[in-house]
This record gives sequence, C-alpha cells and structure tokens, in this order.
Amino acid sequence: MLELSDVCIRYGQIEAVKGVSLSIKENEIVALLGANGAGKTSILLAITGINKISGGSITFKDNSINGYSPDRLVKSGISLVPEGRKIFEKLTVLENLELGGYLRSNAENKEKLVEVFEIFPILKERGKQPGGTLSGGEQQMLAIGRTLMSRPRIILLDEPSLGLSPKMEESVFKVITEINKRNTTVLLVEQNANLALKISNRAYVMETGKIKLSGNSVDLLKNEEVRKLYLGDY
Repeated sequence: MLELSDVCIRYGQIEAVKGVSLSIKENEIVALLGANGAGKTSILLAITGINKISGGSITFKDNSINGYSPDRLVKSGISLVPEGRKIFEKLTVLENLELGGYLRSNAENKEKLVEVFEIFPILKERGKQPGGTLSGGEQQMLAIGRTLMSRPRIILLDEPSLGLSPKMEESVFKVITEINKRNTTVLLVEQNANLALKISNRAYVMETGKIKLSGNSVDLLKNEEVRKLYLGDY
C-alpha cells in the first residue's frame, strides 16, 4: 500500500533521514521505533507532504506521491495524528471532528461521525465541550477521531501515548487495534516500544536517520538488542 524507497530528508546542511526504505501492506499495523532524533517524525511529515524529500521516492497504492500537497494526500487517503495532539482547544469536540472531514461531503461526515462515536463514546458525551477542557487521554482520542473523519486508508500516528497514564496508554492502543480491525492500515511511531510491538505486525527500528533493524514484531520483542535499548532489559 505504502512504500518508501531510499528516502532522504535534509534540513539545510543536516541530513536527518539517510536513504530509508520501508513498506506497509494493506491492513497491517507497522511500528516505527527509535530514540528521539532518529528521524521518525521527519518520515511521517514527508509521507503527508509537509516535509519535502531530497532524494528517493514515496508511492501510495502504486502511484508516486512525490510533491503532493498535504490536502491532496488527505483526499487520497493518508492522514496524520500529530505528536502533541494539536486539537483546536477553543472549539468544541464536535467542531474539531467536523473540521477533520472538511474535504468530505456532509452525508459522508454524518455517516463517519456515527462510527467515530461508536469507537469513542466519551466524545459523544463531551460533544459541546471545548476541546481544551478534555483530559490528556480524551484529547488524544479527539485527535484520532478528527483524523478518522477524513476517511483515511492509512492513518499515521506520531507518539499517541505521549504524556498519558499507563491506563490511558492501554486504552489508546486498544483503540488503534479497533481502528485497524475496521480496515484502516496503521503506521505507528511510538516511544513505548513494548506496547507498539505487542499490537503491530511488523516493525522498523531507526537509528540516526537509518533503518537499523526490521522484522516481525514478535521476533523483535525477543531480540536482545531491542530489549536492551528499547524495552529496558539489562
């Protein structure tokens, strides 16, 4: 479904991503792991058209999307849940969700809103509240729900557990698996490698702009180097 081939990303003289290749099949959950500064977010921003790549290619459903604008990519079926949630705090929960469907018809949005409320009943309860009054976990659910309103074929999640309690982390990860069961492919960037590897099919591990390891998540959970560097085993 989505393939990066020898992708490079530069910020001025600094090469943040150095020839990364990865692929994601339809209906998979794929995790992208690594320390801060490894280049994970840069890759997500390149896939969504916010970062321009300096080399390589990105294809989606066998079509090159190099140079596509962010709104064209959203319409094509690629949507991002950004790090830090980035909800509109002064707008209501319902208004936030409606903005997520700005490229879709009113009929499509009404239909999708029913599904979002099935996945996130708390958002229906909080519909008239300003987004900024929600808890951190509820705001993350709102950010995911807003992205789902665009009807993505693939959803990119950037650190969805950041700043959440362990209990809320588990709730968010259950939601990610539920979204995947509803035929949405997932690319997950996540610091909590243990949780990410438990729900994903495959994973890539980045280090200083390059892919260092890749494989089935079950195998990577058993990998001694992964366990030492990312799972806290010594």
